[in-house]
Amino acid sequence: MISPEKRRSGLWLEMRRKMMSMGCRQWNGFAAVMVLVILQGSNRVMGSQQVPAMFVFGDSLMDDGNNNYLNSIAKSNYMPYGCDFSSGPSGRFCNGKTIVDFLGEMLGVPYPAPYADPSTTGAKLISGVNYASAAAGILDETGQHYGERYSLSQQVLNFESTLDHLRSLMNGTNLSRYLAKSIAVLVFGNNDYINNYLMPSIYTSSYNYSPSEFANLLLNTYARQILALYSVGLRKFFLTGIGPLGCIPNQRATGQAPAGRCVDYVNQMLGTYNEGLKGLVDQLNSNHPGSIFVYGNTYAAFGDILNNPATYGFSVVDRGCCGIGRNQGQITCLPFATPCPNRNQYVFWDAFHPTQAANWILAQRAFTGPPSYCYPINIQQMALI
Repeated sequence: MISPEKRRSGLWLEMRRKMMSMGCRQWNGFAAVMVLVILQGSNRVMGSQQVPAMFVFGDSLMDDGNNNYLNSIAKSNYMPYGCDFSSGPSGRFCNGKTIVDFLGEMLGVPYPAPYADPSTTGAKLISGVNYASAAAGILDETGQHYGERYSLSQQVLNFESTLDHLRSLMNGTNLSRYLAKSIAVLVFGNNDYINNYLMPSIYTSSYNYSPSEFANLLLNTYARQILALYSVGLRKFFLTGIGPLGCIPNQRATGQAPAGRCVDYVNQMLGTYNEGLKGLVDQLNSNHPGSIFVYGNTYAAFGDILNNPATYGFSVVDRGCCGIGRNQGQITCLPFATPCPNRNQYVFWDAFHPTQAANWILAQRAFTGPPSYCYPINIQQMALI
């Protein structure tokens, strides 16, 4: 829900009006201005560094170029991906900025460099690194039909490799303080469903586990890797739940739901995982004083956009801006395809991923949202600890 403060100020309505009337390249600058105004209103000026670094772990929602360097067919380093990004196609699975790009701006840190980029060395590591990899999951086998990817366990190992380099740049005391103040963003679970459990022709998980059993398998595996990151010094964690996957164009395109409807059984099976992740956050906070673990309620935040699109300036919620087939979701955005011209009116960029416009709203929810979206505190509050 939009806060009463934003309703009174009219900022949100003005943003909607501008979004509907401007081109998408203009939207980049406007979005930045609006974030600045909103953050100034909460006594924060965008651009002032609030944390030493941001370390990002996850899948294609967060990947900013790692898969460019892997032998994978899950890549987005071609047009029209990045058509609204300042440097063009970069490996981001979006027309413009991802959620983590916006979070970096809000926290006053540079976009974390992709781990796999050979130039990500030396002082460049100090402001953070992005380990996210398209097709990656909590389980090692998830997404294997796409080729190489950094699974969750590999991303943890990659972070430990980064630590080896950071130890040469600062002494032990300073490194411990630096890690404790930095923020780790983890976005996992999506591919474990859409590129594992929901693909019975390739993966056996749906034969071996009921939906609740599979969710518990994911949570137990996830918890071990989160604790591995804790054991090497990270103390601030933002852990996102899974959004309503049954509503993405890829799932709508399966024809398993009536036109205009989401695939309900897919959304329903996510409840055990999301509720379990929130419970895990409670457990981690109780067992690790001096640390903070935050649950990002992606399902609620994204669900509100889908249920009330006009409130956020969207007019298209059921198909991708770039794609082929039913709901523009049967085949995702191909090289040099022609995307929709009115990208800021679309929630989805391609068969799987949100547009820059949707990412900005989700980033705002993560940064300043109430406990219904960020539990028990939001990222802005976490940065102050």
